[in-house]
Amino acid sequence: MLKTRQKKKEEHIDETWLIPYADMLTLLLALFIVLFAVSTVDAAKFENMANSFKSALNGGTGPLDYTSPVSIVEQTSIPTSENAIIPTDDREEENGALDQLQLQEIKKKIDGYINDNGLNKSLKTTLTESGLIITILDNALFDSGSAYIKEDAIGLAREISQLLVTDPPRQIVIAGHTDNVPIKNNQFSSNWELSAHRSINFMQLLLRNEKLDPTKLSQTGYGEFQPVASNDTSEGRAKNRRVEVKILPFD
Repeated sequence: MLKTRQKKKEEHIDETWLIPYADMLTLLLALFIVLFAVSTVDAAKFENMANSFKSALNGGTGPLDYTSPVSIVEQTSIPTSENAIIPTDDREEENGALDQLQLQEIKKKIDGYINDNGLNKSLKTTLTESGLIITILDNALFDSGSAYIKEDAIGLAREISQLLVTDPPRQIVIAGHTDNVPIKNNQFSSNWELSAHRSINFMQLLLRNEKLDPTKLSQTGYGEFQPVASNDTSEGRAKNRRVEVKILPFD
């Protein structure tokens, strides 16, 4: 009987290895928790957790005694002022505001030219959300019923072309407009056709300035269908007969 008991004691496996094994598993758990947490925290909190991990390795407080790393993730999920991500809508608003400021500067330059040359009765500028519009009354460029630029208006077109040069180049649209009085000549069948030819001829004159990019210019004719005043009076019809040069905002 005594021999049997001694034999069982000798066959009993020593389980003391479980203690360091359990410690190692605990440390591995701490390692993975730290790796998960530091993927979202900043440098200062990473250093704090590194010190905590070092303390655990040196036999200090066990990792399970520390605050759950989930709370750390929640605390660091809000960007700081230094690395905050600006929402797309806010960025677009800022770019739009800057673009408007640049268009205002262009407007001031053109208004200065208009005032210096006494052209207030023929030219004006209007800044809108869709762009900066230079309005040129038709009597400053054309004879009645004609789409040909008057000789004394060529210098005006040349000066306007210089004012349209920007860096980087902007999209520019030239639009022709008329009043609602039907056209009565053999050259044009409608006010629509007259307005289109006027915008084309004026655009071609602007493009004599080689500093303007032809790929940035386009034209259109609206005829009598976008009046800015009543066609019931001669003054209103004079305002409606015009060429508009629109400098567009950047996309």
